Amino acid sequence: MSQNDNNVVSRSSDPEQIDFIDLIMQLWRGKWTIIAFVIVAIVLAGAYLLVSKEKWTSTAVITQPDAAQIATYNNALNAIYGNSAPNITDVQNRVVGRLSSSMSALSETLANLEAPETLTIEPSVKGQQLPLKISYVSDTPENAQAKVAQYLQQVDEQVGAELGVDLNDSIKMQITTLEDSLKTQEKVAQEQKDLRIKQISEALKFATEAKVASPQLQQTSDVTQDTMFLLGSEALSSMIKNEATRPLVFSPAYYQTKQNLFDIQNLKIDPKTIHAYRYVMKPTLPLRRDSPKKGITLILATLLGGMIGAGVVLGRNAIRNYKTVA
Repeated sequence: MSQNDNNVVSRSSDPEQIDFIDLIMQLWRGKWTIIAFVIVAIVLAGAYLLVSKEKWTSTAVITQPDAAQIATYNNALNAIYGNSAPNITDVQNRVVGRLSSSMSALSETLANLEAPETLTIEPSVKGQQLPLKISYVSDTPENAQAKVAQYLQQVDEQVGAELGVDLNDSIKMQITTLEDSLKTQEKVAQEQKDLRIKQISEALKFATEAKVASPQLQQTSDVTQDTMFLLGSEALSSMIKNEATRPLVFSPAYYQTKQNLFDIQNLKIDPKTIHAYRYVMKPTLPLRRDSPKKGITLILATLLGGMIGAGVVLGRNAIRNYKTVA
């Protein structure tokens, strides 16, 4: 056995001793093999980049609507509920909360499609409910941007329509309530009128029986139900005719109720004027795709190809040395 063989056996028999110079020389002698693997890996990575589906993410940031964007809705609530109506801040939070819930429902629906779509909604600032960040992932930057705007508009119109339906239902219910109140007040006023006529009629009856034709009192302000007959039958007859033709007498509350009814009946609800959000940042046109990352993919392919090639070279030499030793 030659001296070189003895050196090989010596190095092979000592697993803890690594000759880095020898490894480097082995890799250098097998450089063409390594280069071939690197080229193959780069070609495969290029093919992957060509066939893989690109992912681009467009993001919009929204918050509660301005007062003008919900003016129709807020004014309607004030007309319906008066002093019991929620303040503008509560209305803004309620509306944007409804939009957030609808966006979350839409996100779940899109994710369960046969061809799933990725729409996400989350707080833009951690720990705060507003503003909200809306993101959509698509195969082109233009489509991602368009989809964010489309879905926001779609949900905004849906929320506006729902709020319009809610308002119309509230209007109908309030109109019914006010009309019932007016009928009750009219019934009470009519009963008061009937009672007044009945009282005068009773006084006329007593005046006739007592043969009191002309007033017996100097001050009419002192007249009570018991002394009304002293006004005389002639005056009492005239009073009955007058009371019968007089319109019903209502309290100021009746006319306030009627005014509220007219105000509510004249409400015109246009859902298109109700908007549930305001842009803090409009949908972005992404400049960099999420995946695949061309640079990272090629670098990883080069490293992987080099590692595999180096492994093949070292493995081949190890097998060759083992056979020589054997």
